[in-house]
Amino acid sequence: MKDIIILGVETSCDETAAALVKNGREVLANVVNSQVAIHEQFGGVVPEVASRKHIENIAVVVDAAFRQAGLAYPAIDAVAVTTAPGLIGALLVGLSFAKAFAYGLQRPLIAVNHLQSHIYANFLEHEGIGFPAICLVVSGGHTSLLRMLGPRDYTVIGSTKDDAAGEAFDKVARFLGLGYPGGPAVEKAARQGTPGRYALPRVFLDRHDYQFSFSGLKTATMNLWRKVQLQGGSPADIAAEFQAALVEVLVDKTIRAAEDYGMQTILIAGGVAANQELRRQLGRAAAKAGYRLCCPSLPLCADNAAMVAGQAYHDFLQGHFAGLDLNAQPSGFSL
Repeated sequence: MKDIIILGVETSCDETAAALVKNGREVLANVVNSQVAIHEQFGGVVPEVASRKHIENIAVVVDAAFRQAGLAYPAIDAVAVTTAPGLIGALLVGLSFAKAFAYGLQRPLIAVNHLQSHIYANFLEHEGIGFPAICLVVSGGHTSLLRMLGPRDYTVIGSTKDDAAGEAFDKVARFLGLGYPGGPAVEKAARQGTPGRYALPRVFLDRHDYQFSFSGLKTATMNLWRKVQLQGGSPADIAAEFQAALVEVLVDKTIRAAEDYGMQTILIAGGVAANQELRRQLGRAAAKAGYRLCCPSLPLCADNAAMVAGQAYHDFLQGHFAGLDLNAQPSGFSL
């Protein structure tokens, strides 16, 4: 069978990314241009700024991917692009470029869901993933538990009722004055602190379902910091307890779901999957319960285009192509 090379384009938030992947697994090139330094001064992503930077960067990043892979443009068999969910302006930049690129080369266009591609990052690096499996998707905008019967066969069994885990990290980091991005900032501060010195709630941990809620934890953390700050306390201890509370809920619910559904494997996906404490605690719990845990490497936890091109390979084989009337959607976790 002929090798299939797909160009992936990712612009759902503040990373401009392009990648070339062969046969859904072999990453030939993976280029990411981050805007963290730009948005850091605002304490978060400014959608309009992100869109403008994507316009400036997209052609450069795509060209860099081809040079990294040592390929000419006509070598690709299809163009894959993230179309949902994400910032609408940012998505449209990548989509417009992908349409023009596919049209110019007379190659098929493939629409990819951002969250599904985060899940697929596991399949780029881990072979023989057993099913059924539970997947914990944790990112800035989403926290969900999925029951998986195959690589592309998902059912959402739980999700957050308010703030996602990554969103809670960002808001707490901003309130504690730890910097941006919030997840790495809280994690760094937590290493200097001691969890357990203060008590924060494990929200929804007493419920026998797979739903999450982090708004209450966020508010309790902010209220606690107001009191501790007056007493000359350290934000590091608050960060450590906040992270411990959030991780405990994520790990407990994931293991409970795996047990209840009789799973073989646990997957984790999304930007928060890079959190070392989460990986450590979930790894211990999974090993104790006898489950295989699959985590993407740290670069593939963050937004990237290799996961987009990899996910699209299966659509290519099935002939699931999009027309030039394809549009972006700011929300949606289509299954």
